[in-house]
Amino acid sequence: MLDEPAKTSDSGLNFRVLVFPGGTEIGLEINSALRHCKNVDLFSAGLAISNHAPYVYAHHFEIPSIHEPEWLAALNELISRLNIGYIFPAYDDVLVALAENADRVNAKVVTSPLDTCLVTRSKGETYRKFRNILPVPHVYDSPASVDRFPVFVKPDKGQGSQNTHVARDREQLAAILREQPTALVLEYLPGPEYTIDCFSDREMGLLFCAGRDRLRIRNGISVSTSGAAADEFRDFALAIGRVLAFHGAWFFQMKRDGGGCLKLLEIAPRIAGAMALHRVLGVNFPLLSLYEQMRLPIQIMTAPIKVTLDRALVNRYCHNLRYDTVYVDLDDTLILKGRVNTRLVTFLYQCINDRKKLVLLTRHAWDAEQTLRNYRLAGIFDEILRVPPRPACKSQFIVATNAILIDDSFSEREAVMRKSGIPTFDCSMLEMLFDDRT
Repeated sequence: MLDEPAKTSDSGLNFRVLVFPGGTEIGLEINSALRHCKNVDLFSAGLAISNHAPYVYAHHFEIPSIHEPEWLAALNELISRLNIGYIFPAYDDVLVALAENADRVNAKVVTSPLDTCLVTRSKGETYRKFRNILPVPHVYDSPASVDRFPVFVKPDKGQGSQNTHVARDREQLAAILREQPTALVLEYLPGPEYTIDCFSDREMGLLFCAGRDRLRIRNGISVSTSGAAADEFRDFALAIGRVLAFHGAWFFQMKRDGGGCLKLLEIAPRIAGAMALHRVLGVNFPLLSLYEQMRLPIQIMTAPIKVTLDRALVNRYCHNLRYDTVYVDLDDTLILKGRVNTRLVTFLYQCINDRKKLVLLTRHAWDAEQTLRNYRLAGIFDEILRVPPRPACKSQFIVATNAILIDDSFSEREAVMRKSGIPTFDCSMLEMLFDDRT
């Protein structure tokens, strides 16, 4: 993917990156792409509202909205305090605000030039810019000029599917426009929709271009997507690149009309949440964009694998549980249905990283150490305690008070909680214990 990334690390380069705002789908994808990069220190900022950033960023900070007069001063104070070198805009309005103030932001804004950001923020301006270059949807001058229904109504500056509507007759259209008088009225495109992920170097031009089907869309976000190929994708990308300058990652979206013709929907000079599809094949768009900003040599290589990305809600938790020792059962817990419980092993290594004590507490009928070796789990536990057959209780062997027990047996958990007073968990409860912050 990169041209010898080890060289970059060995040369002493280190990217201190702020994602703003970190809790959007864009910010969460940037987190996923950069959190395990050895030469990136990752931080997040956003409004003082409920959002997902504190669950995945170890360092999240609250700053004012870009619509507040003090936002830039607060942002620069945070940049100075954290010694931030690069800032990723993770929301369309923030992207424009940062691009407009790039010379006043005390960090490098990872995006394309201001003119590109301004044109692409407006759907109407995008269509005007490209209507003689690429197929774009027909934009009706007024409701009276609509000659066929349905039509599609959307804001000139919107994101996702917010405030978008299909109007099936004049009465519906009039009602929508009463609520959104500045919305664009477009021809309705009934065909499949595609996103084309791109990467451009400011000197070498387009280095990567690959499409993906938007198989299932929820709230304007592609939640199921797979690779898609069409001869027009690269031609469209090259044509767009001849008009607008791009520095790093960008994408555009297209949809087929009733006759099968592809038409341009929008362009965005930023990371897209579902760029993860190409990231797992080798194209780490945020990291590549950092390298492009540094003007480092870049090579892109993708794995020849067919992949479908399907996204759903993920559960993360905030809780007041504190412990320094973890007692773990072996049979039907660590080894489940003859296989290693990999989710539990992940948690155990999280505990090792946090320097918590791990104790195997088991009634295993055979040699527990040999069983661990057989499953390549030797060395994980600080201590192995063998519990005699019932009526002996596991609570007799629990001496740590600041501890938890993980065990599949309800009767074991109930007895330990009653006699030892420590929290107990079965495998279905494990997800609360994971800490996904970088």
